[in-house]
Amino acid sequence: MTIPVEAVGLVRRFGDIVAVAGVDLRVEPGEVFAFLGPNGAGKSTTVRMLTTLLAPSAGTARVAGYDVVTEAAQVRRAIGVALQDAAIDPLMTGRELLRLQAVLYGLPRARAEARSAELLERVGLTAAAGRRVGKYSGGMRRRLDLALSLLHEPEVLFLDEPTTGLDPTSRLNLWDELRTLNLEHGTTVFLTTQYLEEADQLAARIAIIDGGRIVREGEPNRLKAEVGAPTLRIEVRDAQADVARTVLARFGAERPDRAGVLAIGLDGGAAEMTSVVRALDEASVVIEHMELNAPSLDDVFAEATGRRLEGADGDAAAGPGATPGEPAA
Repeated sequence: MTIPVEAVGLVRRFGDIVAVAGVDLRVEPGEVFAFLGPNGAGKSTTVRMLTTLLAPSAGTARVAGYDVVTEAAQVRRAIGVALQDAAIDPLMTGRELLRLQAVLYGLPRARAEARSAELLERVGLTAAAGRRVGKYSGGMRRRLDLALSLLHEPEVLFLDEPTTGLDPTSRLNLWDELRTLNLEHGTTVFLTTQYLEEADQLAARIAIIDGGRIVREGEPNRLKAEVGAPTLRIEVRDAQADVARTVLARFGAERPDRAGVLAIGLDGGAAEMTSVVRALDEASVVIEHMELNAPSLDDVFAEATGRRLEGADGDAAAGPGATPGEPAA
């Protein structure tokens, strides 16, 4: 059976900057695979290499059984691609764009019309098909982009940050469409995202990338289980932070978190909460907020990189491991 996506030692340099530093990947047939990481981590650069838009500086990759360098034309015909920065002509209607896409892929007219109608119905754009795309909302544009990428029934679908900027309802609707696409049609999906919940909800396997390198890979539940202890977070007065940190160290190893929050992996779990509160009280520490959370993908990322992914927004939030030479993704 053909492996949908396979990469070995994939590298991409931009001058002196190494945006992707030796990525190894394998995506199985019919799988939803999520590439999770902050902006600037190397996600989009990797996708651009896998979709033949960028040539690798080193390493090899095969998509749908074809080499992305020597068999680029075959790769392009076998894949569907919806990039974060995809250009859609705002003066054309949704139906006109689908017709144009069909011509580019050489679909017979009758098949193209039937397929376009089917996809417009599936993504909920039948009523808006005759409207200029410039009048579409952000969610409608993303759904049209998905329809365009599926028109020729690709073997592998690449989605680069498909829900960035969408409102919560539009995001959930797109998630439902991707589940249907995968479960009912068996489409292999390669998804890049910086949203923890998105990767957790949709993907059978994930790879966490940071600084151009994969730092964790596996099934979400297994990766979370490997973190072990739940995360205890507390907030105290600034003047008491050092004392509180010393007390908490008796109950588990410190974990990175946002400024103003002290966090540990609470080795004894919920059963130790009373002991923690008592110890902090004995040290005269006033607790302003306390919560205990089961291991999450954010904890997996934190354990692998020493910082949190949650709430990452832009290169500054991506932290010291971000790769400044990569196009924002």
